[in-house]
Amino acid sequence: MKKSLPFALCVLMLHAFGLAPLADETPLEKAKRALHASEVKAAVAAIGAGKSARVRVRLADKTEYHGYVTEIADDHFVVADAKTGATAPIYYPEVKGIKGNNLSTGAKIGIGVAVAAAVALAVVIARGRDDDERRDSPCRFVGVTTPCPPGCVCIQ
Repeated sequence: MKKSLPFALCVLMLHAFGLAPLADETPLEKAKRALHASEVKAAVAAIGAGKSARVRVRLADKTEYHGYVTEIADDHFVVADAKTGATAPIYYPEVKGIKGNNLSTGAKIGIGVAVAAAVALAVVIARGRDDDERRDSPCRFVGVTTPCPPGCVCIQ
């Protein structure tokens, strides 16, 4: 017993000290987690809150949430299910991935400008065709000295 007790204590101490680094995160791992949490926080802030702020969130434990952001806090945000209205607080370090399904303000402005340009182009093309048709028409006469053809209006 006298020989086995010190041996058992030595094995137990080596085992405890050997697993200690696994139980605690290294400074690099802590920095990576903090950076990831700040990136998630920035992404949530960019998406915003409200019923138009649709998100799909995947957590580290593979849980997924689909809905919209109702609240944004310093350490978490809240996602409400669009169908049931059930809410779930989600802490930034738990998030593995987040995807917003809404458009940014710049994208909305770009789409609006493109639509306006397309409408303006269609109007210009339509007016151009109108002018071409008038030029080819036998009824458009200015300064005519001969009798006007029947069914036409001549300007003198």
